Amino acid sequence: MSRRPYIRPMSQTTWYMRNGRYKVYMLREMTSFLVGFYTFLTIYALATLASNSPQVWNSFLSSQQSTGMIALHGFALLYFLFYQTFPWFKLAPKAMPVQVGEKTLPGIYIVIGHYIVWAVLSAFIFWLAGVI
Repeated sequence: MSRRPYIRPMSQTTWYMRNGRYKVYMLREMTSFLVGFYTFLTIYALATLASNSPQVWNSFLSSQQSTGMIALHGFALLYFLFYQTFPWFKLAPKAMPVQVGEKTLPGIYIVIGHYIVWAVLSAFIFWLAGVI
């Protein structure tokens, strides 16, 4: 019997590149950087708003309307949409099965319900913002 157990060699930096599921997992975890960025951006926006200076606030708003920031916001929206929202909606029937009598509700109804509620809430928010 060997005294040294076999330890499989594994790269410390690229272990997730061997499996497609690991790649998707790491991409999903990268959203934490976007969450941190938007947290900083919100705190900065509140600080500029609290400064009671219209020039500082207008400067902040104009910086957010630049082409680069609009592209970043669009990228972040699509990234969150495809790597967070859609997989979670697909997972929802397993996370919260709905029992009707003795049977459980088919998963497709739960997923469709999530998309309907998402569309209604988005339309309501757009209506409140004056977009619709």
